[in-house]
Amino acid sequence: MKSLKFLFATAIASCMVMAFTPATATDNNAGAIKKSPFAIIVSWEKESYDFGNIEHSKPVTVNFTFTNKGDEAILVSDVVTSCGCTASDYSKEPVMPGKSSSIKVTYNAAATGAFTKNITVNFSDPVSKKLLMIKGVVN
Repeated sequence: MKSLKFLFATAIASCMVMAFTPATATDNNAGAIKKSPFAIIVSWEKESYDFGNIEHSKPVTVNFTFTNKGDEAILVSDVVTSCGCTASDYSKEPVMPGKSSSIKVTYNAAATGAFTKNITVNFSDPVSKKLLMIKGVVN
């Protein structure tokens, strides 16, 4: 009976893994893998920024600029910062192919010492994300 339960649980788990794994289609003629319809192509001017030494209680800001290199309009759906000391601002409008936009990131500088903060940029498709980083030392 235990073997039957284990076999049944294994079969269910295998089906769930297959159901939630993205499928890739192949071209029957060429055997090439086609891109996911959700794949977007974004080029970033920079992915991290070092503020160096900054003054205590003086917020600092950097813009992370990106360009849509794909064939479809893209949309930044959300930007998540790693703590409340970091704020973001971004356009809610679609970025057309070949056009650029930016994510404005401001660090509060309320606490002294070295810092490293992450910023996650989420796009309108469920698979595309970008992790940006800022760092520095508050004196």
